[in-house]
Formats: sequence, structure tokens, C-alpha cells
Amino acid sequence: MAYIVPALRRQVAERATLRCEYCQSLELVTGGPFHIEHIQPAVLGGANTASNLAYACARCNLHKGQRTRYRDPVSGRVVALFNPRIQTWSRHFMWSADGTRIMGRTQTGRATVLLLQMNHPTIVQARSIWVQCDLHPPNLATE
Repeated sequence: MAYIVPALRRQVAERATLRCEYCQSLELVTGGPFHIEHIQPAVLGGANTASNLAYACARCNLHKGQRTRYRDPVSGRVVALFNPRIQTWSRHFMWSADGTRIMGRTQTGRATVLLLQMNHPTIVQARSIWVQCDLHPPNLATE
């Protein structure tokens, strides 16, 4: 694991408004600390710079691991995963009507949802509670 200086960790967290940049979970309600995730993994030459770092919940970061590509379940193509530094979340994803499931709009979105297990039953159940408490889904209209 690459060491990230505290000032850079704060910058990445603040830029993400303390939400996972992949699944949009709010750190406050997840019950655990978030990770500073290398979009391009350090072991593959990814730098410890703000432009290569994302704020990620443990679930998303651990499922992503060192991968940068995955198979889209619809087209069968291996495609690049979502990159929060250069792509817009709402272009690649949308919320289900009840706000508990993330649906991929694009090949990248679908592959990312599948690999990161963004709709695992435990996180969907947690989101349903967050929705009831008016903590979720986030307002991404400004993206």
C-alpha cells in the first residue's frame, strides 16, 4: 500500500464531499473509514497524485483491487472501469426509482457496477435505511 500524506488524504476526501466516488455512499453512515484509492494502481505505475486518487468506501476499493478494466455484462466487451477524475458519475450511472440500486447506463457503468458489486444485497438493504432517513441518494444534479 502506498503512503499518502495527510494533507493529500484530506484534499481527496474534501473533493469527494466525504462520499465514495464509485457508489456514492456517505462515509458518515457506512460505519467504517474510507480508503484513498489509486485509480491507476500504484503497482501498475499509478502516481500518488490528486489526479490519480479517489475517495472510496472499503467495499468498492477492495472489490476493485488492482483492476482498471472489466467485462460489460451486456456487450461482453472488456472496457475501462469508471474513472471519477475524468468521467461524470451521472453519465455512467443512475439510481433505481427507490434510490437503493445503481444501474449502469454505459458499458463502463455496467462493468463497474458488476465488478464493485455495487448492488450486493447488504448494501442495497443499508441504502433502503439511508433513503428512509433522507440521507440517500445524493443530489448529483450539479454534476
